[in-house]
Amino acid sequence: MSSTGLSRRTLLAAGAVSAAGAALTAAPQPAEARTYHGEMPWSPSAADAPVPVEPGPYEFFTPDEAAFIEAAVSRIIPKDDLGPGAKEAAVPTFLDRQMAGEYGRAERWYMLGPWRAGTKSQGYQSRLTPAQLYRAAIKAIDEHLKQANGKIFAQLSPDEQDKVLGDLDNDKIKLTNVSGKAFFELLLQNTIEGFFSDPIHGGNRDMAGWKLIGFPGARYDYRPYVDKHNQKLDLPPVSIQGRPGWNPKT
Repeated sequence: MSSTGLSRRTLLAAGAVSAAGAALTAAPQPAEARTYHGEMPWSPSAADAPVPVEPGPYEFFTPDEAAFIEAAVSRIIPKDDLGPGAKEAAVPTFLDRQMAGEYGRAERWYMLGPWRAGTKSQGYQSRLTPAQLYRAAIKAIDEHLKQANGKIFAQLSPDEQDKVLGDLDNDKIKLTNVSGKAFFELLLQNTIEGFFSDPIHGGNRDMAGWKLIGFPGARYDYRPYVDKHNQKLDLPPVSIQGRPGWNPKT
């Protein structure tokens, strides 16, 4: 882990330009055939609009888990002179709602095995769902740290937290019944997703991630700008829900 917030944030921003607004990465989705009888089950021009995540208490994380998550994402994307960090951009809320939902339950993933160790190119290989992995790993990491120095992750100094995250990434911390490296890789991926996804999913509060990389957001029409290559557009970002106080009819 880098000891400077600037280099870490710059690296994350550079890697997110092509993926800003993308949905969570998951296994290929199976076909879901349905049989309809009688009337068509939809109305003409009706849209399946996403349901906005409402801020509020944690729905999945316990208080101890939330303390770990808030501390960890604050080290992965810390606040600095460039703007808010992951915690300030509500990434913990994004993670909480994902773990409480179908992503956390791996509802669209193939989860029947065989359970063999995968290669680095094969992606997620755990028999645990993301929610199960988060819960098991956070508990195991805090228990490991308690035995080592009597403190849980949230009680460590920022430099100590960086070292723990670095050791997880380098597979130097061996946990019982769960892979610390697999957890860190998933946490890193999900933190980046929460920081750069559309705010409708609960993270990227005030479109902080988009402002950092100059992403204009979910605009209706980009045709006036398709020929403007390598130019700074200076367009304020727009969420699927618009902007606060913004009326698209005006």
